Amino acid sequence: MPELPEVEVVRRGLQRGVVGRTVSAVEVRHPRAVRRHVAGAEDLAGLLLGRRVEDACRRGKYLWLPLDSGDALQAHLGMSGQLLVVPAATPVEAHLRVRLAFTDGGAELRFVDQRTFGGIAVVAGGAPPASIAHIAPDPLDPAFDEDAFVHALRRRRTGLKRALLDQRLISGIGNIYADEALWRAGLHYARATETVRRGEALRLLVAVRAVLGEALQAGGTSFDALYVDTEGVSGRFERALAVYGRRGQPCPRCGTPIRREAFMNRSAYSCPRCQPRPRRPHL
Repeated sequence: MPELPEVEVVRRGLQRGVVGRTVSAVEVRHPRAVRRHVAGAEDLAGLLLGRRVEDACRRGKYLWLPLDSGDALQAHLGMSGQLLVVPAATPVEAHLRVRLAFTDGGAELRFVDQRTFGGIAVVAGGAPPASIAHIAPDPLDPAFDEDAFVHALRRRRTGLKRALLDQRLISGIGNIYADEALWRAGLHYARATETVRRGEALRLLVAVRAVLGEALQAGGTSFDALYVDTEGVSGRFERALAVYGRRGQPCPRCGTPIRREAFMNRSAYSCPRCQPRPRRPHL
């Protein structure tokens, strides 16, 4: 699933490609793509037609486009969703779900989703919309409160990686960047949060920001063709991954083979030497 860097890359593409433009046509080609808009596809189209896109915003893994009506077009990419800004003459993609045209006749906005886990909806406006107000600020957000994060982290009774994946505590981090940040900080994913000292929590936050920033500069992480930016270009950060997906390969820091362990129906990658297992792991 796309994480903060991938979604931010898409947001920047939407900022360049659709902000300031007015919707002239809406085509919904698959009902699942608008299932979060409970009033249905016709209502969604009616709320978008003639509306100007005012901005492109993000919180964590969620995107929204404020409209001049006071509403917003909200999008979640899910596992395979793509928001593409392409010339109107571009052949229709195999998994095209929604298409928006604009009054200037330029590039269209297309929502493509192979697995249909993502979707779009028109929601009441806001910063952010009320529908995602429970999502915490992300660590690159100027509003992010380090002291509040450290306090909340140490009050949790869970493992470090579970805490990083909790979008109510800190948003935008998924499986890939959690593993990479924990390796950089030298902390095991099952370390109990209540045992983490303030200095360790701040060290982890530095690592999180560094990993997310570097991934953002590289255009995100693409393991297949499902994640691309708005122009259809894949990210390059997979070339810089230290532990994620590198089972059995040498740790870039100490040379010890990277281990892979089952974690929440997914995987956790770490270095046995750089990230020793705690005596009382919290799995």
